Amino acid sequence: MSNTLDILDCKGARVGEYVIPEGVIELEKGEQAVHDAVVAYLAGRRAGTACTKTRGEVSGGGAKPFRQKGMGRARAGSSRSPVWVGGGTIFGPVPRSFAKKVNKKVLVLALKRALSERIVEGDVIVVDKFDIPDHKTRSAAAVLSNLKIADDTILLSVPALEDQAALVCATGNLPNLVLRKSDNVNVYELLRFSKLLFTKDALDAFIKRLA
Repeated sequence: MSNTLDILDCKGARVGEYVIPEGVIELEKGEQAVHDAVVAYLAGRRAGTACTKTRGEVSGGGAKPFRQKGMGRARAGSSRSPVWVGGGTIFGPVPRSFAKKVNKKVLVLALKRALSERIVEGDVIVVDKFDIPDHKTRSAAAVLSNLKIADDTILLSVPALEDQAALVCATGNLPNLVLRKSDNVNVYELLRFSKLLFTKDALDAFIKRLA
C-alpha cells in the first residue's frame, strides 16, 4: 500500500502530500490489541454506580414481626429479611469500577493497526488547516461539503482546542461530527466514525504518540 496521503485545503483542492513515517503502518498483527483496547475503553465508560441494600442497610425491621411460637408460621426475626417484600437484597450489585488495564505497548499497537486499516480503506483525510471565517455552523458545514464528506460521520482532530473557540462553536451543532484534540483520539473513535479528518499538525501530533 502507498505510504502517502493527499493534503487538501478547505475547498477540497490538493495542495500537497503527506508522507507517513516508516513503522506507522501495521497490518500483520494487532487485531487482538485493537479488541483489548476497545473493550477496555467501553468498560472504562461504565458508571459502575448500581447499588442495592442488604438487610442490614434497609430502614426498619427492628422489631420482631410476631411472636416466636404459636402462630403456625415460620419464625421471623425481622421484616427486612430478603425473603420478605421490602426486605434487603442478597448478593446485589454494589458500586465498582469496570476499568481494565491495557499495557502501553499494546495500546500503541492497537492505534497503529486501527489507523492503518482506515488508511487502507481510504477513510483518512488530511487538510492543511481547518480555517473558517467565523463561528457559524454553516461555515464548518461548507468545508465538509467541499471535502465531499458532509453526509458521513466524522471525527475531526486538531492539535489543540485552547485557541479554537470559533471552531468549537461552529462544529458544536453538527450532529455527525465530533471534535477531538489529537492527544485524546483513541482506538474506539478511530473505528467508530466513517471518516477521519485530521489537520496536518494534528496528524503529526497523533503519529508522535505511535513512536
